[in-house]
Amino acid sequence: MIIILIDGQSGSGKTTLARQLATETGFQLVHLEDFYPGWSGLAEASRMVVDDVLHPTRPGFWRWDWEQNRRAGWVDIRPRASLIIEGCGAVTEASISTAATLGTVITVRLTGPEDLRRERALTRDPDYAPWWEMWAAQEREHFTGPGDVPVDHVLGWS
Repeated sequence: MIIILIDGQSGSGKTTLARQLATETGFQLVHLEDFYPGWSGLAEASRMVVDDVLHPTRPGFWRWDWEQNRRAGWVDIRPRASLIIEGCGAVTEASISTAATLGTVITVRLTGPEDLRRERALTRDPDYAPWWEMWAAQEREHFTGPGDVPVDHVLGWS
């Protein structure tokens, strides 16, 4: 089993890379965006990666209903099948060590200039604009705290 953990700030290209990798490999693809528990939920989603997504016998997650701002249905993940997990908060010491108990782990961090990342993110989802600063603060906290870990690959663009 191979687990690819892809992290990076909003608009850095995580989803695009993850989709391309999933298409080429056939690996299951999990987006943290599907289960962040609201706009203040980055740290909680990191914990959910470890406790739920990487659970050895019953992996999955509670989908988040962004319109109703509440937890929705459970999503099963095939156990013991190779997996790509992407989203800000995917790479932490805990997620790396938990994934390593299941198989081979590859970690990736994407970076890019804030102005270009913001433009990309808001072009994709204009409703994100009022939340940009709040989310960016959580990203900074992640990358100076639990997400401040060495990764296998750093990919950047300008």
